[in-house]
Amino acid sequence: MSNRPTDAAPDHGFFARLYTGTGGFRIVSRRRFFYTLSAVMLLISLLSIAVRGFTLGIDFEGGSRIQIPATGDISTQQVEDVYAETLGHGPVTVQEVGSGSSATIQVRSETLDAGETERIQTALFEAFQPKDSDGEVSRNAISIAEISETWGGQITQKALIALVVFVVLTMIYIAIRFERDMSIAAIVSLFFNMIVTAGIYSLVGFEVTPAAVIGLLTILGFVLYDNVVVFDKVEENTRGVLHLNKRTYAEQANLAANQTLMRSISTTVIGILPIIGMLVIAVWLLGVGTLKDLALVQLVGMIVGAYSSIFLAVPVLVSIKERWGPVAAHTKKVLAKRAAGEATPRVPVGAGAPAARGPRPSEAAAPRPGARPSGKRHKRRS
Repeated sequence: MSNRPTDAAPDHGFFARLYTGTGGFRIVSRRRFFYTLSAVMLLISLLSIAVRGFTLGIDFEGGSRIQIPATGDISTQQVEDVYAETLGHGPVTVQEVGSGSSATIQVRSETLDAGETERIQTALFEAFQPKDSDGEVSRNAISIAEISETWGGQITQKALIALVVFVVLTMIYIAIRFERDMSIAAIVSLFFNMIVTAGIYSLVGFEVTPAAVIGLLTILGFVLYDNVVVFDKVEENTRGVLHLNKRTYAEQANLAANQTLMRSISTTVIGILPIIGMLVIAVWLLGVGTLKDLALVQLVGMIVGAYSSIFLAVPVLVSIKERWGPVAAHTKKVLAKRAAGEATPRVPVGAGAPAARGPRPSEAAAPRPGARPSGKRHKRRS
């Protein structure tokens, strides 16, 4: 027979514990670390937004957009050089869009007047001799579109209104859906995700377009869904916990975070795989800027949202609960009972039998693999 104690925890590997959701990963008990990490991410994001600002697309800022067929040996650098030599200053961006016969080189610049538009169109035509859709060399193959600053300002205003309305409606739903403390934690997670996603856009220099704003609204909905899943599990695990003295609210919430961790990872991975595919198609195959902008903000937002729903929202909830209300008193009571149990020597069971081994405080604080999630009292085997 094996000498291994029957009450010893099975030796599970990291991925096995992650998959079962009962690995006892220290999320809530290490909340100071996650608060510090989240604060650093927020600080970097806010500094980037304040110092670097955003690279606004032409739809928001206004300007001129020049398109020339990317046929023959025309490169973006050659187009940029011709533009700079003709007008005396460089364009804002030059990029190739599309692939094959439909590929074009797109130049975005500050608003050009009629004389500058005429000069740049002539210079590009003489330098590259572009062909139109009929295959004939034509000056009209070079298209120039003007977007006024007034129109761009209107688009910016409407985008901001849409964002504010969405956030307000989301906060109202959260306040109705959850109890007070969970609502506060969910709103903190929502704003964290929004600020960090915007900060990454500012830091990396991604161009902000209407598609990016739509993508941001989409991932805020994803964050809300993730919070609903996590907090539903927290509610299930902590139901009736204040009437028991076995575990604290923080330990049950930590177990809930463990149980939803694998689901959150799986949802995020499944969600970002098609987004990565969209990026590959948009950037390498089609060069469709709208798809690229939409995919970028969703990719960043979903990753940040998965982090915030587990490693920020749950710890914030526990911190609020333990600071005010009956949870704080219950936690002190449970910890005091454990300390008293450790200080009292156990009576040996039977003549010469070894004393029954009780769980150490660290073991009780971190549920072992196979721990049951509910707050119900378990019956002992006879």
